[in-house]
Amino acid sequence: MSLLAWIVLGLVAGFIGSKVVNNTGQGLLVDILLGVVGAVVGGFLFNQFGEPGVSGLNLYSLLVAIVGAILVLWLYHAVVTRGRTV
Repeated sequence: MSLLAWIVLGLVAGFIGSKVVNNTGQGLLVDILLGVVGAVVGGFLFNQFGEPGVSGLNLYSLLVAIVGAILVLWLYHAVVTRGRTV
């Protein structure tokens, strides 16, 4: 997959993951970064369970990336907001 495809997949996955985790986006750059990391994490996890990971710019890869992005965003919020009072 090309770098541009990873960025597009990461942006969409990061945006959807942000909406699922905390109902707001983190900002364009953070959404892309966490979405791309989430796509890699999701692909790794799916491969560990015997399913194909991110294979291109398609709906299945988007689902894998969203699952990974939700996990990464959940961990991100657990670490960043730890110690803060809301």
